[in-house]
Amino acid sequence: MMKRYYTIGMAGHIDHGKTTLTKALTNIDTDRLKEEKERAISIEPGYAPLQLGEGMEVSIVDVPGHEKFIRQMIAGVAGIDLVLLIVAADEGVMPQTVEHLDILNLLGIHQGLIVVTKSSLIDDDLKELVELDIQDQVEGTFFESAELHFVDSIDQMGLNELKTSIRTKLEGLPARDARGAFRLPIDQVFTVHGQGTVIRGTVYEGRVQEGDHLEVLPSRKKVRARQLQVHHQKQQEGRAGQRVAINLGGINKSELSRGDVLVSTQYYSTTDTIDIALDTVDQLMYPVKQRGYIKLHLGTAEVYGKIVFFDRNELSEDGGENILCQLRLDDPVVTKRGDRFILRRPSPVETIGGGEVIDPAGGKYRFGMETIAALEKKKEGTPEDRLLDTLREQKMISKSDLIKETDLDEQEVDSFIDAMESSGDLLRNGEKLALFSIFEELLELIEDSLRADQKAHPLRDGKDRAVLLQEFPQFGKEFTEFTVENGIEKGVLRKSGAFIATVDFKPGFPEKWAKRMQQVVDSLLSQGIEVEQERFVFDRAGLPDEYKQELKHYLIRSGQFIQLDDKHLISNKAFDKAAKTLNDETDESFSLQEAKTILGLSRKYLVPFMELLDNRGLTKRKDDERTWIRNPDS
Repeated sequence: MMKRYYTIGMAGHIDHGKTTLTKALTNIDTDRLKEEKERAISIEPGYAPLQLGEGMEVSIVDVPGHEKFIRQMIAGVAGIDLVLLIVAADEGVMPQTVEHLDILNLLGIHQGLIVVTKSSLIDDDLKELVELDIQDQVEGTFFESAELHFVDSIDQMGLNELKTSIRTKLEGLPARDARGAFRLPIDQVFTVHGQGTVIRGTVYEGRVQEGDHLEVLPSRKKVRARQLQVHHQKQQEGRAGQRVAINLGGINKSELSRGDVLVSTQYYSTTDTIDIALDTVDQLMYPVKQRGYIKLHLGTAEVYGKIVFFDRNELSEDGGENILCQLRLDDPVVTKRGDRFILRRPSPVETIGGGEVIDPAGGKYRFGMETIAALEKKKEGTPEDRLLDTLREQKMISKSDLIKETDLDEQEVDSFIDAMESSGDLLRNGEKLALFSIFEELLELIEDSLRADQKAHPLRDGKDRAVLLQEFPQFGKEFTEFTVENGIEKGVLRKSGAFIATVDFKPGFPEKWAKRMQQVVDSLLSQGIEVEQERFVFDRAGLPDEYKQELKHYLIRSGQFIQLDDKHLISNKAFDKAAKTLNDETDESFSLQEAKTILGLSRKYLVPFMELLDNRGLTKRKDDERTWIRNPDS
């Protein structure tokens, strides 16, 4: 049978016996700090293994109960599977019991047991009163139908029954998913003599093995897992749900702190703008203003920032609402869709609410119900919806970035990709992915743009590729380039040098000016090499200015004419005829004067013609002589 891993938490008021109960269940004292022992209260979360038999490995988190240590309490319960709500029999439900209950509810923890400690101090009649008081306090919460156990940690009363109940409860819960990318929010950092830097935390998802190369976020420091321990026992692997200590190589203790996150892949990123669904507490001391300062507790991280509303200017004291809003943080955090959080007011200190992250990569939105509708859609979207929305928004994206953007595990994304590729709905460009429908949409836009350009400039070979790639910024240059290349491969588009055109396009004279342009061609052809300046030929034909340069470049690109110099255009036929005549009537080498005699050209045309012979690789000049290096007929 495959072993399952769970973390359970103790929550409740200070001095209600959480640490004593943990020791009674595990035989481990979780008060490890000197000041904790001196003050007899828990300051930091303590951890201990709970033995519940074969096939199950369980860690207990003993979280602080004192109000001043509420942040450690939040860090401790983040990522737990089951909560034991501790109430002392001689005091009943107290203020921190209620606040812990609120925080657990806001963190989305819905599995728990109620444990009444110090039960030997009261008789059966008082037990009944305590039970009624507790049931009244937990009404409307997930503890409403929870089992209630009376125990005494000193004389061991009720502990075996409690352990049995814990095991039964855990057996009914799904095991943590170890298939995803490894993520461990760090809650303790320390050094061990001779070993170096060690971190502790609960593995949220995935798995880690000794020797793995990891990354610390948000600093992006590269580290290596040199050694792993689970409750002081060396292990080769740590899995989702386990409490793990990792000896890290490549980093100093001073470079790490609680709130950092250890990850194994590039699928996680940092963010300072988060879209959230916030459930507020029933009553607030004061309203929360638009862009009011808040403190976010997310996993083991604590970050200050501002809250931004899109449908109100303040959150009233009445509370008890579910609000779609955004957090803009002072420092980056590591999170993904579905992560739970707590939001508190720094001053005066109080819990505002909690909820879940609906988009870790929030943007800048307008105030109004249109934004609320968009956030609602994000909140309700299925995994496939999120994948499709991300592909539509990003146009082209790598698998690793797709995982980051959608906050889905790799297996879900792989299944989606396989199905979409099999149906032909997904295209690949190396490591990048794109929807076929978006490709078709852009290809149609490109064809429309090219046809409009071809109609306006029929003499050109098409549209300049560099211009075309910048024309659709909403799709991005990379995706546009990919679409153009695929259009060429599919025979929809044609490439001609630096120009792109539709495959059915052939440059030519526009119908309206065809006769006048042909007049230019006929005139230049008739003049041979000793042509008049091109501007006079164009002017005499009555061509509009915008077509003069267009026609000239078309005649050159099409191979009909050659630029003799910056003012004269000669036909290829005239050039070839003169070059052949000169070649036939000269020896291997000849002079300028010989050429003048043979061709009968004036120096005005002869000199640029001879230079053109050199430039076209037919002749090579040395002093006053030229040598044939290629036959004009070849």
